[in-house]
Amino acid sequence: MNVRRLIPAAALTGAVALGATALTACSGAGAAESGGKDGKLGVTASFYPMQFLAEQIGKDHVKVDTLTKPGVEPHDLEITPRQTAQLGEADVVLYLKSLQPAVDKAVAQSGVKNVVDAATLTPLEAHAASGHDHEAEAGAGAGHDHDHGHEGEAGADPHVWLDPAKYAEIAKGVGAALEKADPDHAADYQKNTGELVTKLTALDTEFKDGLANTATKTFITTHAAFGYLAERYGLDQEGISGVDPESEPSPARMKDLQAIAKKENVSTVFFETLASDKTAKTLASDTGLTTDVLDPLEGITDKSQGADYFEVMRSNLKNLQKALGAK
Repeated sequence: MNVRRLIPAAALTGAVALGATALTACSGAGAAESGGKDGKLGVTASFYPMQFLAEQIGKDHVKVDTLTKPGVEPHDLEITPRQTAQLGEADVVLYLKSLQPAVDKAVAQSGVKNVVDAATLTPLEAHAASGHDHEAEAGAGAGHDHDHGHEGEAGADPHVWLDPAKYAEIAKGVGAALEKADPDHAADYQKNTGELVTKLTALDTEFKDGLANTATKTFITTHAAFGYLAERYGLDQEGISGVDPESEPSPARMKDLQAIAKKENVSTVFFETLASDKTAKTLASDTGLTTDVLDPLEGITDKSQGADYFEVMRSNLKNLQKALGAK
């Protein structure tokens, strides 16, 4: 099964408290006067999962901008000095430290005071790119532990939003932050947060029920972003290229995956919409498997199998059920 290591959480509570303290200083009236936001709280989100939370919880009270435009692979994002300066004008910044190095650097340079780091709102874990313990992996060189970790959190997997239960924890933290930043609309933020958490809890139940009884528990994907999802629902993730969907897997890793596919009765190799499907198609061709989409939801485009987080996650569930032989 997936390797799991909880990140020491001693500083998490303090970090959230500090963020809340900083946000308290930013009143709704002050936000209305800054940046020409038509009286709305100006929120800058680092990428789609943070943008979605801000929009769902803030609704008409916020103006949300995102640093990662649709179609851009978030891991590769570059930020201009002008964007960094604009970041400093935001009333609230929502990001996930360690996912996008360029964003981490820009947030630090911007001087923005009201920052919400989603990585402090739910414990991060380390996940191996392989759910199976094979000696061949030791020499594969295909990045089995996520290398997104920052100082003190080496190997932390940042893809928490793909677990609806952990995403709900982050939603609660974002809701509390918006309440602090704009107390005049705190009741609305609290109500919207509650509604979103209810929907995420229902989605969690759909995944649990939908994946409870399957012919196999193993899935192969180009992007090893699904460690939290796999662990939550008792599955084994096999990443072709580790955390970087564009990197080339070693011959040893490809050989290992062929053996795993045969042993575990794997039928499908998953790829994503924002990265190349070359490695997935190569492995599928070599093993006689089919290909399908498993979307890490790092951005929404016209190629996405859905218009928002919930629609794409339900498409992911449907595709997983088909590939795993759900009964």
